[in-house]
Amino acid sequence: MEDEQLKIFDSKRNPIGIATREEVHRTGLWHESFHCWIVSREEEIDYLYLQLRCQFKKDHPNLFDITSAGHLLAHETAEDGIREIKEELGIDVAFTELIPLGIINYCVNHENLIDNELAHTFLYIKNIAFDEFTLQKEEVSGIVKVKFADFTDLWSGDIHEINMKGFEISNKGEKLVIDRMADKNQFVPHELSFYQTIIQLIKEKLNECS
Repeated sequence: MEDEQLKIFDSKRNPIGIATREEVHRTGLWHESFHCWIVSREEEIDYLYLQLRCQFKKDHPNLFDITSAGHLLAHETAEDGIREIKEELGIDVAFTELIPLGIINYCVNHENLIDNELAHTFLYIKNIAFDEFTLQKEEVSGIVKVKFADFTDLWSGDIHEINMKGFEISNKGEKLVIDRMADKNQFVPHELSFYQTIIQLIKEKLNECS
């Protein structure tokens, strides 16, 4: 995976060449990714699906994250990113079903990683039963959904915990129910501005679809 070839960009989003994933993350080069947030609308209530990252992931194991996300390889376009949804979640989605939210500058810096992404970001509105998910165990160990209003209040600071319901797959392959409260510490530490930007963009699209 570290040898994957990624297209790289300068700070003004101009393409400047190709580099390996390892070099991109080591030196903080800008590169492209695909992010998809999935929302369901049930009895007039909007729910946001989140993935639980596998405990064996190198980065941010056992934390809740974007429903589906991954890097775009050098030869790929944003449309090719739908493979991430199929690979990680086992859900078939047509690119035409996705609602574009734009390209978001996404930055995460930690000890051994500088991740500067141009994230092609999309919204997918679909009621999906938990048993419809087939998870890629090397990447994702669970799926939960939370009330979008609660998710909004969590990242605005109005509340400190939210209820999440879903399932996770244990090391033994058992399907375990998730029904618990979670605070910000149980999420991947994206910048607060990232969460707030995403929330605003999703909210605008949901209002248009009302």
